[in-house]
Amino acid sequence: MSTKHYENVSIINAALEDAQIEQTIASIQENITTNGGEITSTENWGRKRLAYSINKAKTGYYLISRFTAPPEAIKKIERALKLDENVIRYMTILLTKKDLEHIEKMNITEKQKMPEEVETTNNNDD
Repeated sequence: MSTKHYENVSIINAALEDAQIEQTIASIQENITTNGGEITSTENWGRKRLAYSINKAKTGYYLISRFTAPPEAIKKIERALKLDENVIRYMTILLTKKDLEHIEKMNITEKQKMPEEVETTNNNDD
């Protein structure tokens, strides 16, 4: 069984409480893994203003999930997202080799930008 790389962007209803959002995120991740997928990375962008209102909502909680899965699993994953009333929009795309290289390059660049944690000491002689 061959697997391919995918990226899913889900917009969760931002009006939910944080616990409900975390539960929805866990549900989405469980949905991916139970349908034969393996999550490689996730990004929680948090609450953001929508470009246009969706079902009268002006803000949404953005979740980006990258995963590998067999192609036949995508229909099952998207069906579960469609039925989840907390998910107001979603999109799943197939990542090409070029996309994966770009993502890896961006991850390396991001790691290089992060300052290393430096331990500071206080040498006050009182």
